[in-house]
Amino acid sequence: MTRLLRITLLSLLIIAGLLAALIYSLTWRPADKETLPVSCVAPRAPTLLPGQALKVMTWNVQYLAGKNYVFWYDTPDGSGPDDRPTVEDMAFSLDEVARVIRDEQPDILLLQEVDEGAKPSHYQDQLALLQERLVDLYPCSAQAFDWKADFVPSLHIFGSVGRKLATLSRYQIEHAERLQLPTADANFVSRQFQPKPALLLTYLPLSDGGQLAVLNTRLDAGAPGRSAVREQVTSTVKLLDKLEGRGTPWLIGGDFNLLPLGQFLRLDAEKRGQYSPDSELHLLWDKYPMIPSNSQSSGIDREKWLTHFPNDPGLDGPDRTLDYLFHSSRIKRVEAKVRQEDTLRISNHLPVIARFLLPAAQ
Repeated sequence: MTRLLRITLLSLLIIAGLLAALIYSLTWRPADKETLPVSCVAPRAPTLLPGQALKVMTWNVQYLAGKNYVFWYDTPDGSGPDDRPTVEDMAFSLDEVARVIRDEQPDILLLQEVDEGAKPSHYQDQLALLQERLVDLYPCSAQAFDWKADFVPSLHIFGSVGRKLATLSRYQIEHAERLQLPTADANFVSRQFQPKPALLLTYLPLSDGGQLAVLNTRLDAGAPGRSAVREQVTSTVKLLDKLEGRGTPWLIGGDFNLLPLGQFLRLDAEKRGQYSPDSELHLLWDKYPMIPSNSQSSGIDREKWLTHFPNDPGLDGPDRTLDYLFHSSRIKRVEAKVRQEDTLRISNHLPVIARFLLPAAQ
């Protein structure tokens, strides 16, 4: 080997090492399980009572971007014209999200796609902005990132990302965890920058010494074979089975990015690509009650249960259901709805709201 070749190879190795170190320093590798801080600003938030009524709302607020855009990721080929919303549109969405929450006043609020320190959302701390407007309603909260990097080299971002799940509660939260879900296969470099879907698990104490487990999530969006959504649903079911087996009542809500029974064929052919004809969500609905149920989301009144309004100029309203609440068989559903009438211009997802009765004391 000539001296020049040795020097060239050594230089390439040094450059590769420096690039790997740079990528490592810019990106985030969460543990499989992390204990999270719980924030309770009130001296003593109330404790849940066995048998009481509980109102829960889940809502993907789309980082307060609103509905005036077709973002680059909204089109299958990544050609959407918009990279980020304006500060003015985000301020409008913030006020509207707070208005709807104040009007509904759920006891537990599950939010997805809440940004912090992200270039696409102008580096806002969106949970802090919401809490300023809701502090009298929700003294307790927990949050977990599901996408985070100091720099993403995509031309559409070319800066930081920070996206969260957030759970807000009128009642005490005594413990919170972030549980990593499986991620899609990718090469070493791409894997460092991709979202890392998770479960945000919170435990709310009951006055009789028991607990209510509340889970919040947003699963992968992507075509079958290019995402890990089946593995994510399987991992979620295993955890719910464990909670059910030990007698802990539970609720889970979020943006599952999966269709209910019967909606696949109702979508235009060009919009089916990211979904499987046999929805992976059946792993959940086969075992546990789902809101909206399959009969609601695919029945005669299905329009009332649509939760996703894509950023597509060819649509004038929601066309599919992607957001759900599931609950333990020990919890009784009282009523539920999707709030559509005044939320169509706030986010590309609509809030799902339900009332439950917790199990009575044993």
